[in-house]
Amino acid sequence: MDTREKLAELEEFDTPSVSNVVATYPDDPLCLGLYNPWSQDWYTDRRVECMYPDLGPRAGYAVTCVYGMPDPGFGELTFIDVADALEASPDPTVLALEQDFPDEVAEEVGLTGGNMTTAMQSLGCVGCVTDGPVRDIEEVRPMEFQYLATGTAPGHGEMAVHAVNVPVSVSGMDVAPGEIVHMDGNGAVKFPADRLDDVLENVRALEEREEALQERVADATSAAEVRAAFAGEEYGEDDESAEDGESGESTGE
Repeated sequence: MDTREKLAELEEFDTPSVSNVVATYPDDPLCLGLYNPWSQDWYTDRRVECMYPDLGPRAGYAVTCVYGMPDPGFGELTFIDVADALEASPDPTVLALEQDFPDEVAEEVGLTGGNMTTAMQSLGCVGCVTDGPVRDIEEVRPMEFQYLATGTAPGHGEMAVHAVNVPVSVSGMDVAPGEIVHMDGNGAVKFPADRLDDVLENVRALEEREEALQERVADATSAAEVRAAFAGEEYGEDDESAEDGESGESTGE
């Protein structure tokens, strides 16, 4: 498989599953433990929402930028520089767009819309995660381009690009250029690109394990059987405790 095929397969899994193998459960044998799950900012928080939850997951290499108010002392960068960075990156890409606006206007900046989305998509970008509003969501919908944003706003004033391909922080997630970003209706998670094979291998195994677990739980008809099904899982007891409990229930019957 080439990298595009691997990223396409990664899109078959949801973001919580990817998060689980990246860092969520450090004691799980399928967890790679790439971050301390609480102290490192490796996934988005509740401030962003998915604009197109029915579209499903998107995954790609991070290209980053920062937008803010025009600065008379700095006018070197424009959206074309963002486009250049998208073109220079391996694709598919996900744009991690940090919005650095004053509080009094931050909720009024419908920053990206149909024109910017069309340009990004033409350069291999499949989604954007941003910590501010977006606009033109009905125009963008048929493009099947995924957005995570804080909401929508119909307009904006003059604005400027402050930086391109620098480390950014977007709704609780720190992203560096070239990392992999996986995003869907649950939010976004990032991990180093050189761990793509490991993440994909482990999330495949996790999916198989969880499907088997859910089948066992669905077949359970008592709390004892649910306890036994969860034995050894993060949600349940260890095997020995579950076996003791199960045998106790049997003796009681």
